[in-house]
Amino acid sequence: MSDESLTGSEGQVAAYRHLAGKYLTFALGVEEFGINISIVKEIIKLMDITHIPQTPGYVKGVINLRERVIPVTDLRIKFGMPKEEYTHETCIIVLEIPGAPAGIIVDTVSEVVDIKSDEIEPPPAFDGKTELSNIQGMAKVKGRVIILLDILAAMSSGGISKVTQED
Repeated sequence: MSDESLTGSEGQVAAYRHLAGKYLTFALGVEEFGINISIVKEIIKLMDITHIPQTPGYVKGVINLRERVIPVTDLRIKFGMPKEEYTHETCIIVLEIPGAPAGIIVDTVSEVVDIKSDEIEPPPAFDGKTELSNIQGMAKVKGRVIILLDILAAMSSGGISKVTQED
């Protein structure tokens, strides 16, 4: 039976089968997000960030991590969330993305979860004006909702690509 011939919840499961897998979950405020663990290189404590002039506000600058210069984006600001003071739980997730590694600042890292295809639903439909291209799906795991990010799309839009291409 092909995926196209499936209907209802069977079709939904088939449509999101490719998203099933292990995700690193993290929080921005009260919202929980997940990114596929396959692109996570490491998680580090917040460290000194060198500001780069004339970059968007969400591009915090670069860090020197083991003699590699890595651009860092504050996801709160990138996603239009209110800015918060960094705490001892704030950290940088270093991603291995095509072209060069990049870092994202998050409030806290939660855990690695194994998300099954039947736990994933499509992103919600809003008024047609709301931009959801960075959201792959919504996972319902153990009574929580986890927003599954297309982090590659999020990182390639806007100023972060300008910083990584100037290496």
